[in-house]
Amino acid sequence: MTHGVDEPQNDSIADAAELIDLTAGVIKIQVLHALAALHVADHLDGGPRTAAQVAADEGSHPRATYRLMRAAAGLGVLNYEGDGRFGLTGRGRLLRTGVPGSMRSFVLVQAGRSHWQPWGLFPDAVRQGVSQSRAALGADTFEYFSKPENAGEAALFAEAMADLSGLVTQGAVAAVDTTGVSTVVDVGGADGQFVLALLAGDPALRGQVLDLPHAAERAGKEAARRGLSDRFSGVAGDFFTEVPAADLYLLKTVLHDWDDEQCANILRNCRAAVHDGGRAVIVETIVGEIGKPDFATLSDMGMLAVTNGMERDLDEFDALFASSGWRRDKTYPVGGGYFGIEIIPG
Repeated sequence: MTHGVDEPQNDSIADAAELIDLTAGVIKIQVLHALAALHVADHLDGGPRTAAQVAADEGSHPRATYRLMRAAAGLGVLNYEGDGRFGLTGRGRLLRTGVPGSMRSFVLVQAGRSHWQPWGLFPDAVRQGVSQSRAALGADTFEYFSKPENAGEAALFAEAMADLSGLVTQGAVAAVDTTGVSTVVDVGGADGQFVLALLAGDPALRGQVLDLPHAAERAGKEAARRGLSDRFSGVAGDFFTEVPAADLYLLKTVLHDWDDEQCANILRNCRAAVHDGGRAVIVETIVGEIGKPDFATLSDMGMLAVTNGMERDLDEFDALFASSGWRRDKTYPVGGGYFGIEIIPG
């Protein structure tokens, strides 16, 4: 007899176990954070080593370093080779410093102060419908990065965005037709990877990056490094105020940082300046069918927590375009879960 007491059912126990596993997400990202901050992947780049050897090189606590590396092996980031030695998996190799495809800076940003602190106030972000970055950091995210004392974090964020950009830029560049295009502006383009790749493939193009002064300067240096300075300029400006005239605008992972009114403002400025016959190419994630596993919906939570921006479904994009004088012309995948959305004056 149960005497009116509900006994746990097997499915309830399984659900509880799965929920506990979901809460471990906070632990997993901080394991990655420590691996990146302690350069563990760099220390293992030459081959398997013991935690004691890594700790000696890094100056970290040997037993704690072993515990960290043991946990990372359980996550598939490190391999346990036996005899106390650990090596890198494919995931682990992505945490190396300064290698193509590196995700190290991205991990450091996601788990660092600028992004991590606002998550502690996430229920308030949902209650109020706005990011709590100002409450957590004393400034909105991009204002926070603009402060001199946060220059190191700002540089790390720019590096992380450049690394992520590399995952989708190749596919986006391959998909964009520049026939008949003379001038292209990368709006909020950071170090200009997108526009510079287009310039490298089409010697008739001239390009610009429109961004904050520190980003525009960095884009100019990147153009010089690639030997493209004669056809490129970094323009310091505010895309909420105006954008340079062009045949083609690029907005890669820009719109998801802002709310609808701010996005419409950016798009209206592009619409006012676009040459006859011109267009814009937007690269973003697109929210898919509700109830299906979807990176875009998780990224959307990150936007709410940190930036006041959002990820959107196609209906939401179409409404945004209509409100700013554009209409969607083409939509296609460019890789990494991202899509190219081409819009033309409507």
